[in-house]
Amino acid sequence: MERALTWHDLITAGIAVAAGIAAGLLLRMILRWLGERASRTRWSGDDVIVDAVRTLVPCAAITAGAAVAAAALPLTPRTGRNVTMTLTALLVLAATLTAARVVTTLVKSLAQSRSGVAGSATIFVNITRVVVLAMGFLVVLQTLGVSIAPLLTALGVGGLAVALALQDTLANLFAGVHILAAKTVQPGDYIKLSSGEEGYVVDINWRNTVVRQLSNNLVIIPNAQLAGTNMTNFSRPEQDLSIMVQVGVSYDSDLEQVERVTTEVVENVMKDVDGAMPDHEPAVRFHTFGDSRISFTVILGVGEFSDQYRIKHEFIKQLHQRYRAEGIRVPSPVRTVHVQQGELPPGLIPHQRESTTPTKSAPQP
Repeated sequence: MERALTWHDLITAGIAVAAGIAAGLLLRMILRWLGERASRTRWSGDDVIVDAVRTLVPCAAITAGAAVAAAALPLTPRTGRNVTMTLTALLVLAATLTAARVVTTLVKSLAQSRSGVAGSATIFVNITRVVVLAMGFLVVLQTLGVSIAPLLTALGVGGLAVALALQDTLANLFAGVHILAAKTVQPGDYIKLSSGEEGYVVDINWRNTVVRQLSNNLVIIPNAQLAGTNMTNFSRPEQDLSIMVQVGVSYDSDLEQVERVTTEVVENVMKDVDGAMPDHEPAVRFHTFGDSRISFTVILGVGEFSDQYRIKHEFIKQLHQRYRAEGIRVPSPVRTVHVQQGELPPGLIPHQRESTTPTKSAPQP
C-alpha cells in the first residue's frame, strides 16, 4: 500500500541530494589537489589514475545521493524502476566518457613512445575513442531497456550503403592504419615524396597526413596517395645519415696535404657543431680530373636531416679558412673568347667563334 508524501520525506530527500552534491564537490577538490601532486612526479601512471577518477568519483557521489533521495520518497514501483534505470544510465555514461579519455591517453602515450618523438598519430586515438564510446552507448541503451539487436541489424544493413558512399574516406582510413601498422612512416620522420613534397610528419589522422616543411608550412597529403607513391624516409631505418660535399683543388696541389687538412677540418666540425656525429670517421675520396681542378667528395655524418644545412655551412667556412692558411688553391673555371674577323660580303657580320680552354687562375689572396 502506497503512503502519502510527507515533509519528512522531502527533507530527507533534500538532505540526501545536498549531501551527494557536497561530497562530489569535496571529492573533486581533493582529486584536483592530488592531480597537482601527481604532475610533479616522474611516473606518468599516477596522472592517468587521477584523471580517470576525477570525473567518475564526483559523479558517482552525486548519483548515490540522488538514489538515496529516491529511496526515501514514496515512489510507485514503476517510477522507482525508471529513476533507478536513469541514474544507472547516467553513471554508465560517466564511466564511458572516463574510460574513453583514459584509453585514448594511453594509446597516445604508447604511440609517442614507439615513435620516439613528440609527434601524434590521431588515427589510432580517434578509432579507440569511437569504439569505446560506441560500446558505452550500447550499454546505456541496454540499461534503459532498449533492445539493441534491431539496432545492430540496422547498422549491419546500413553499413554497406555507408561504405559505398564513403569509399574515398574509408580508403584513406585503412591506408593510414596500414602505414602506421607497417611502420613505414611514423610521426616525426622526415620524408620526401617523388612529387617533390618533403618535410617532417606531424600527424597521421583518419583522412590525411600532415607534413611540416622546413619553411614551417603544412602540406596535407591524403593517406591513400601517401601509401601509393614513391617516398624516401630519411629517418628510417636510422635517423643518422651521411651527406656528401663536393670540393675541388688545383692541379698543382699536394693531394696528401689536401686529404690531411680536409680530414682535420671534418674532425673539428664533427666535434664542435651541434647535430654532428662525433664518432663519425672522416672520409675524403678523390674521383675526377676536371677541366681546371681535381674534384673529390667529403662525407660528413649528420644526426638528423635538418642539421645538414648548419653542418655544411660550418664545414665550408672552416675548410675555406684552412685552405687559405695552408696555401691550397680552389680554382674557378675561366672562359676565353676568340673572335675572328675576315673579309666578308657586304651585309654579313663577322663570324664569331667561342672556345673554352682551361687556364690557371691567379692565386687567391
